Amino acid sequence: MRRAPGTAATLIAALIAALTAGLLAAAPASAADWPLVRKGDSGVQVTTVQHLLTAHGRATGADGAFGAGTEAKVKEFQSASGLTPVDGVVGADTWSKLVVTVRKGDGGSAVKAVQTQLNRYGAGLAVDGAFGDGTDGKVRSFQTSRSLDADGVVGPDTWRALVTGTSGGSGGGLLTHSAAASLFTQAGITWTSSGNCSDRNNRGCTSFDGLRRASADGAVSLRRASSCALTITGGTETGHASGTYSHWNGYKLDFSPTTCLSNHITGTFPRTGTRGDGAALYTAPSGTVFARESNHWDVTFAG
Repeated sequence: MRRAPGTAATLIAALIAALTAGLLAAAPASAADWPLVRKGDSGVQVTTVQHLLTAHGRATGADGAFGAGTEAKVKEFQSASGLTPVDGVVGADTWSKLVVTVRKGDGGSAVKAVQTQLNRYGAGLAVDGAFGDGTDGKVRSFQTSRSLDADGVVGPDTWRALVTGTSGGSGGGLLTHSAAASLFTQAGITWTSSGNCSDRNNRGCTSFDGLRRASADGAVSLRRASSCALTITGGTETGHASGTYSHWNGYKLDFSPTTCLSNHITGTFPRTGTRGDGAALYTAPSGTVFARESNHWDVTFAG
């Protein structure tokens, strides 16, 4: 049967063309999601979860390794909190129940969780569980940097900003370099730059400042789906092509074109065209577009 104009295939082709040419108007930024933390993960987010579980009376060693013991404690907490499913995965609903509002004068494991998070941003605090003047000052400085009320109280908005690394109380979806780097390190993703630096205004650096949370999550998903060792060679730093869906605007990352990654992309996603500069295009069902440039994969993350 003859297809009428405006079919799904036509719309997808038009969207791909707009993505790669940067012709669409920017979509409103969505609020950043809480990170998923689960068995097998390690790092600061896991340590934070462990401290918070202890704060809720489910004593958990804060070693930063999400093993069977931590998973069991998460399941206990989910069940007691009426959360479903009871799967041991710390997602948005579980995070929202786990976080504890703390302020100057408080003490204990919830304060340790706050101090652990603040140290991701260079606070240099002793993780001693005592919310004194030093912790209060670092909380207020962090709140100011994220356009939050600088009242020193770590409530839901401040917790969300701490854990997701985003600007603004309810997100905004843009990560700091340190927050994105932490996510990538936890996922086993590495990065390089010719200048061994992360200054966004230096084209010789690789920076993640201003990277969209959806792009960071897309990179982590690519790592898990491909089981390939991923190395990022380009981030949000200056020097890339302009446009709405650009590196600078947080939509793109460049990856080293290893045999493993190239085979995954070309063997998993259909080829959907050729960009104006000759780069072959492959498109995932999510809308993420992979462009094979001469010395890297240029990836435009959807969402």
